[in-house]
Amino acid sequence: MAIRIGILGYGNLGRGVECAVKHNPDMELAAVFTRRDPGSLRILTKGAPVYRAEEAPSMKDSIDVMILCGGSATDLPVQTPEMAKLFNVVDSFDTHAKIPEHFEAVDKAAKESGHVGLICAGWDPGMFSLNRLYANAVLPGGCDYTFWGKGVSQGHSDAIRRIKGVKDARQYTIPVEKALEAVRSGSNPDLSVREKHTRECFVVAEDGADLDAIRKEIVTMPNYFADYDTTVHFISQKELDENHKGIPHGGFVIHTGKTGWEDEHSHVVEYRLKLDSNPEFTSSVIAACARAVYRLNQEGQKGCRTMFDIAPAYLSALDGQELRKRLL
Repeated sequence: MAIRIGILGYGNLGRGVECAVKHNPDMELAAVFTRRDPGSLRILTKGAPVYRAEEAPSMKDSIDVMILCGGSATDLPVQTPEMAKLFNVVDSFDTHAKIPEHFEAVDKAAKESGHVGLICAGWDPGMFSLNRLYANAVLPGGCDYTFWGKGVSQGHSDAIRRIKGVKDARQYTIPVEKALEAVRSGSNPDLSVREKHTRECFVVAEDGADLDAIRKEIVTMPNYFADYDTTVHFISQKELDENHKGIPHGGFVIHTGKTGWEDEHSHVVEYRLKLDSNPEFTSSVIAACARAVYRLNQEGQKGCRTMFDIAPAYLSALDGQELRKRLL
């Protein structure tokens, strides 16, 4: 019997989850839930129903895992604990500083209801987190470095679009090659945020807008651009649509450490992602986590988990014998 998946929220991430379910034969899309008018939504899966978000509780016996595709700022802190009272759940909460309190809220709700909730599924947090853990376990006492990009930062792009006179914008986070080379050399450099990444902005200005004022507001914006070397390009809407319509991303996790009685041997562990579509790759990680959540709950487990707590075999559709034969 296929794992019945529900999707709450049908933006870029929700559409990505729908595609991921298609590529996992042991899953089926049971329903999509939206805050929009269900009649206005055109999903890709033929025959799958679309409901209003508030109708989700009525489907609690028809869905094995509910995947929550809202935002980390305001949606998931409320939705994930609430949905964990009704379903096994997976989310992609990515506000690193607030993960402990989010975990506690979901853990309490899931334990009381007998469900499993997995939070922070994706690539950072998620796949990058796992690689930081593996490297630190193997080479304790080493140094960790994380570089993001080249990729579109959706939050930073939105911050630019809110500036007076800006019609549209995309912002790319780009690792500094010199910093990458220094880390890969094993020299363990102490790098500031400015030394690790640059930011490149492509802006469509409204007719008659003050370009100098827009540029100044971008490069001096605290918490977003002020601490980085930032370049601003003003382009047409046509050029933005043609050359910057995708949502690529990726990055590197690098750990350096030493072995030997006198630390005489140096080692560099590096993990890289290069993604055409940030939300679609994130969705694919989420789908694998949904499989793990379902299996854990079938075993009688309950409470909150992160990817740190999931044995790798639980993520795969292959059984143990096939995994040992093909991948070990």
